[in-house]
Amino acid sequence: MSDKNISTPAGFTHAAVDAAIKIALIFIMVIWCFKIIQPFIMPILWGGIIAIALYPVVILLSKKVKLSVGKSSLLVTLLALSLLLVPTFLFSGAIVSGTQDFIAEVHDGTLVIPAPKESVADLPLVGEKLYNFWSSVSSDLEKVVRTYADEIKGFSSKAASIFGSFGMTVLQFLISIIIAGVFMSRAQGSNQMFHKVSVRLAGKHGEEFSELAVATVRSVVQGVIGVAFIQSILAGIGLGLAGVPGTGIWMLLVLILAIIQLPPILILGPIIAYVFTVESSTVAIMFMIWSILVSASDAFLKPMLMGRGVDIPMLVILLGAIGGMILSGIVGLFVGAVVLALSYKLFSAWLVVETAELDSESVLPDAEKE
Repeated sequence: MSDKNISTPAGFTHAAVDAAIKIALIFIMVIWCFKIIQPFIMPILWGGIIAIALYPVVILLSKKVKLSVGKSSLLVTLLALSLLLVPTFLFSGAIVSGTQDFIAEVHDGTLVIPAPKESVADLPLVGEKLYNFWSSVSSDLEKVVRTYADEIKGFSSKAASIFGSFGMTVLQFLISIIIAGVFMSRAQGSNQMFHKVSVRLAGKHGEEFSELAVATVRSVVQGVIGVAFIQSILAGIGLGLAGVPGTGIWMLLVLILAIIQLPPILILGPIIAYVFTVESSTVAIMFMIWSILVSASDAFLKPMLMGRGVDIPMLVILLGAIGGMILSGIVGLFVGAVVLALSYKLFSAWLVVETAELDSESVLPDAEKE
């Protein structure tokens, strides 16, 4: 439509209606596309994070074994899937079989719970109550079950719900690892697309910000997942030496707790009390000291691992990871750290530009300022 026609009231109305229809159609298409891919957003996001974290391993394997990037990506993906599925099957099988055996023993009346030692009553705060409850359970389990039937039923339903959500989480990770394998096998194309989007959004700073995002994700993997894994291994060593049953399950719980930025002592504390009741004082005290050291180890491990290779203060990345996790769950650990790191970089660039402009104005002669 020509400018002459637009200048008339009818032409302007027609142009406005035409533009409104086009904008509405574009808006509908965007919303429609979002609804279609919405179920896959989280797995794709996780897949990208996993790919960024594991791609250096793919390159190292490709160079060492003289394989193509595609074959190395396949091997790393299969290894990641096995590391996810094997412990999951073992853990699920142990939970199911243990629960079935426990229920059968309760019904048959063959379940025997040993009486507590006198030292249990000497534990601070909860010692006396724990000793009395433990004694009643060991002497008359059926009465305790009848007394707390409602509480046991509520706990069972919550445990079943948690177990179901755990299964969905494992399925989501399974899909994400497969998507990560696709990203890693086509790393060059994925990197070019990410680079184009970054440049389109941030102009000349796009390349710098894309590199910063990748480095931040790897930094969070090292500083959060890496520290959690180290704490889990150290906790497992202490649990194994102390002879605590179900060491693998406790290690998994310590790993999950450390990933969500809670101190492992929340898991190890009750185990310390248990060790005091079944082992000698020397073993129990050594295990308690070891557990405290494991729980406090992130205080010096995080500064060592987090922020390496990233020109961002470690505190900014840590705050982004914790705040993102509170806002968006586990994936927020990475997204929050990346968003806060990029925002910090943008704010720093803005400060540099503003400071440079003020400095240039301050050196101008008074006549030029006028």
